[in-house]
Amino acid sequence: MRAGSSEADEPGRLRAPGLALLLAEARGIFELNSSLLLSPLLMRAPRGDGHPVLTLPGFLASDLSMVPMRRYLSELGYNAHPWRMGRNIGGLVRLKQALLDRLAEIHADVGCKVSIVGWSLGGVYARHLALQAPEMIRRVVTLGSPFANDVRATNATRLYETLSGETVETTSELREAIAGDLPVPATSVYSKSDGIVNWRTCLLRPTDTAENIEVYFASHIGLGVNPAALWAVADRLAQAEGEFHPFDRSGPFAIAYAPAEKAQSA
Repeated sequence: MRAGSSEADEPGRLRAPGLALLLAEARGIFELNSSLLLSPLLMRAPRGDGHPVLTLPGFLASDLSMVPMRRYLSELGYNAHPWRMGRNIGGLVRLKQALLDRLAEIHADVGCKVSIVGWSLGGVYARHLALQAPEMIRRVVTLGSPFANDVRATNATRLYETLSGETVETTSELREAIAGDLPVPATSVYSKSDGIVNWRTCLLRPTDTAENIEVYFASHIGLGVNPAALWAVADRLAQAEGEFHPFDRSGPFAIAYAPAEKAQSA
C-alpha cells in the first residue's frame, strides 16, 4: 500500500498514512525510553488480580516485541503469557486454529477466563478469538489494530498479502464479523499519528462494553511500549470479570489522552 498525503483517493476510500508519518515511526525508541524513565509512575496503575493475559504481537514481530508489556503486567500482578508461535508473518485463516489451541491451553491450565492484549495484527487475531471462544475470554484490548472500515488502508497491506498468502478480499466475511460488536468487553487504543495504520481502521462502535482510547502523538511501533498506552492497558485489565466502566482519563498520563467524547465519535 503506497504512502500518500491524504486519507482518501475517493469518497469512502481510506488511504494509508503518508510518508511523513511513516518516517516519524522512528520515534518509537523514545516511547520505550520514556516508559523506562517513568516506570515509578507506571507502577501506580491499578493492580491485577492474577488472571491470565495472552499477548499477541503485531505483523512481522515476535514474542520479543511484547516482553516490555508482559514484564509490566507481571509486575502489576497478572499472569502474562506469550503466544509462542514465532514471528507473526500473518495469515488469519491459517493461524486461527493454532490461536484457539493456545487460548484453550492457557484457559485449561489456569482454570479461569483469559484477557487478550493484541498489538496491530495481533489485535485482529484477538477480536477473532473473542468471536470463536467468548466463554474463555474475559476482555480484549487492541493497540493500533486495523479491524474496521477500509482495512487495506495500511502501509503493510501488500507485504501482509505476499507473506501470508491471504488477501483482504478473500476473508471479507470474516473481516466484517471481526469489525462488529464483540460478545466480550473490548477496548481499542489508537493514535492519529500512527504511521503504519490509518487510525480510522482502529475505531470500534462504542457501546456499554466497548470503547476507543486515543493516545496523542503515539507511533504505531511504539504503542506497545508507550507509557500512556501501557497505563490504559493496565487500567482496562484491572476491571473485575463481568464489569465494564469507561476509562478514567485522569491520573499521571491524563495529558496524553484525547477527551472521551472525542475518542468515541472521531
